[in-house]
Amino acid sequence: TLMWGATLFVSCAPSPRWPGVTDGCPEHMVAVEDAFCIDRWEAALVEEPSGRPHPPNVSVGGRRVRAVVGPDRVPQGYISRNEAAAACGAAGKRLCREHEWVRACRGPQRFTYPYGNREQRGVCNDDGVSPLLRLFAGTGTDPYSDRAMNDARLHDLPRTVLPSGTRRNCVSPYGAFDMVGNLHEWVDAPGGAFLGGYYLDTRLNGRGCSYKTTAHGPAYH
Repeated sequence: TLMWGATLFVSCAPSPRWPGVTDGCPEHMVAVEDAFCIDRWEAALVEEPSGRPHPPNVSVGGRRVRAVVGPDRVPQGYISRNEAAAACGAAGKRLCREHEWVRACRGPQRFTYPYGNREQRGVCNDDGVSPLLRLFAGTGTDPYSDRAMNDARLHDLPRTVLPSGTRRNCVSPYGAFDMVGNLHEWVDAPGGAFLGGYYLDTRLNGRGCSYKTTAHGPAYH
């Protein structure tokens, strides 16, 4: 299955400052029952200490970065689990544990997809077109080489990554967007795992909220 530069993390919670939601969630987060808070949108990055936005289609490459969330931001791809965890930590948060992420995606009804039990193609960003083949087919460059899969143009093409929240009905019962499709999302799991699928695949490794890939370690981006 195709897993190139595809992922960040929906979010991070709870941190030690937010052990539950008795006093409400911080801005841009929603409560998952009374257990924890989770970011509403997939995260973008800013570089530290400048606060300058980090290009979402360029790898972190040793830079100090911090996760930021908000509607209509293009989420960060080309990032490892270790880098994602550090970016969450710089924001005073952490990556979700797997059971937290799944709970937030499925809602109290335990849906298969954030919006219900029956798949509806296009409700989430799950109907994209391969940018690798559009850029490299017939060029003599292996479209699955490291060079091709790290090309910064991939996510600039139509029908790839969308700004978080673009598909307004791709929202979990708790109010978190794009947990299925758009970009894979790292979770805090031994050995590395990302969940939810991305714009080309929400089926091959499980359906919807059950999608899980463990083929790549925590340093993979």
